[in-house]
Parts: sequence; structure tokens; C-alpha cells
Amino acid sequence: MSRRGVFTLAKVVGCILATVAVIAALAWSQAQPSTSTVVDPAAGVGAEPSAAADAAAWTPEDWAIFEEKVRFAAGRGLADKDLGDAVVQLAETFVGTTYEPGTLEVAGPERLVVNFRELDCVTLVETVLALTRFVREEGVEALSDPAVAQARYESHLMALRYRGGRLDGYPSRLHYFSEWLADNEARGTVHITTGELDPAIDPEPVNFMSRHPEAYRQLSEPGVLRAIAGIEARLDEGPGREYVPQDRIARVADRIRNGDVIAATSTVEGLDVAHTGFAVWRDGALYLLHAPLVGRSVEISERPLAERILSIDSQDGIMVARPVDPARQQDPTRQ
Repeated sequence: MSRRGVFTLAKVVGCILATVAVIAALAWSQAQPSTSTVVDPAAGVGAEPSAAADAAAWTPEDWAIFEEKVRFAAGRGLADKDLGDAVVQLAETFVGTTYEPGTLEVAGPERLVVNFRELDCVTLVETVLALTRFVREEGVEALSDPAVAQARYESHLMALRYRGGRLDGYPSRLHYFSEWLADNEARGTVHITTGELDPAIDPEPVNFMSRHPEAYRQLSEPGVLRAIAGIEARLDEGPGREYVPQDRIARVADRIRNGDVIAATSTVEGLDVAHTGFAVWRDGALYLLHAPLVGRSVEISERPLAERILSIDSQDGIMVARPVDPARQQDPTRQ
């Protein structure tokens, strides 16, 4: 039996699998008649997006949270501080934010979702990184024109969430986090450092979505399951994915920096990553700032990262990526 086949789905605690459970519930509920007049649930993934589906919907509360955090960053001078420290300070402002899986699984065609009120482990990472890039590129001055500020933030978020930074239906979302890392590295937003941390190779195939199409409403749409299976086949080309096994994390922890993106690798068959968050150093020890299923809100882990991974059956190691400063993308000679 493979390394991943040892554990059943019932033993999974990662937020990515929790999201799958929510999607399965949505698949049933969204098949029922709807009285909503905002988005037509019958409009499939392959349908032409409506005007409502094209635009990200900001609630007044989303804007208030966004504005508060941008002003916080300006007050702390985060635009000019070490990028990793800026990421951590902004991420810490989300501690206590409600954990909610499945917030991207809205009715109708795929569209960009902006939600500062509720986060899961992946949307926490995307939201904090997009916000950090906004603070460093646009700054507090951009708040004077809310429409422009929202559009600029959305562009940062879309660049992180979708393959090549382009939203083109459900399959264009970076569903597998190992691909999220590779795609964002290819476009210069992160640098994957796993290979510098005494890695091993995970040769197991990635195929969880195509093996469990009933868990995803969108996979019932014509051509979408085939597209996802094609993406999985491409991801499985080559010898496998680098990861740091759980028993090596403590040994290489001093090479992981504040604000690095941490992806906990999964023991579930067909799944690459079970959980994500940010590296945070506290009192000489490395912790994880994350949105966990257990606890129901964003938090800094009680145990150091290495101990935490060792204690969870459904996780067996980590991948690590370092956010890249937008200024360095424009000027590679800048440190």
C-alpha cells in the first residue's frame, strides 16, 4: 500500500479536505430550486459569465476591513519593511477571523471572490499576500478612489489564485497547491525554497478531484472533469514533487523565514497538500499562522511547526515558498 493509502478520508483534519466536504454539500443544495435573483444557480461553469459573475462583490464590511488593514500597514510602515515581517504583521491582524471552508464555491460561473470576513487555509494565504502586494505597490493613497483600489486589489488576488493570473472558468483556478506554488513562482510572486531544505521526492500521483467528481458541483459540467483530469496528468509528469519530510523539519527550521508560505503535504491518496499557512518565529521557535478546521478561526499554532506536523496523521511534511518583493520583480538587482 502506498504512503498515502494508509489513511482514510475520515481521518483527515486539513482545511483543504474540509472544503471538499462543504463543496459536496453545496453540490446537493445548489441542485435544488433557488429563489435567488442575484446569480442563476443553473448557469454552469461553461456558460457565459453574467455581469454579476464578472465582478467581484465587495460587501461594505469587506471594504471596511480592507481599508482598516491598509491604514494599519501604512501606520506601521510595512511598505518599506522586510517583506516577510510585513507579511506576518498583516497576517496577524487576521487572527480571530472566522474559519469558513468553501467560500470560493459560489453559484453560477466561476468568478473572483473577495472575502475578508471568513477565511480558510488557502484564502488566508492568498488574501494576506494580495494585501501585502497592494500595500507595497499602491499604498494608502489608493484608498481615495475605492473603485480603483478595489480593482487593483482584485488584480493582485486574481494573479495569485488563477493559472497564469487569468480567470478562465473553474479549471483555471489553481486547485492543487503544489501547482499554486509552481505557477506563482513562474510569475515571480514567490520563490520555492523546498529544494534548499534537504527534501525528499513524493512520487504519488495527484488525482483527488477526478477520482471524487461527486464532491465538486462544477465537475458535472460538460468538459470540466476532462479538463481537470488533463491538469492532473500534466502535474504528474516528471519524477515527483519535492517536500521536506516531517522528521527533517526541525533540522532545517532555521532556514525558514518569517512570512514564508508553508504547505503541509498530505497522506491522502491523490492529494498533494492538506493545509497551508505562514511561518512565524516566536521566542526562537517556528510556528504556523493558519486558519485551522479545529478552533474555527485564524490562529498561531500552539505547538511549533515540526511538532504539529508530527502529531497529525494526515500530514507528513511541508513545502516552503518565500514571497518575492514586488520591487525586486521590477528591479532584480534590489535586495
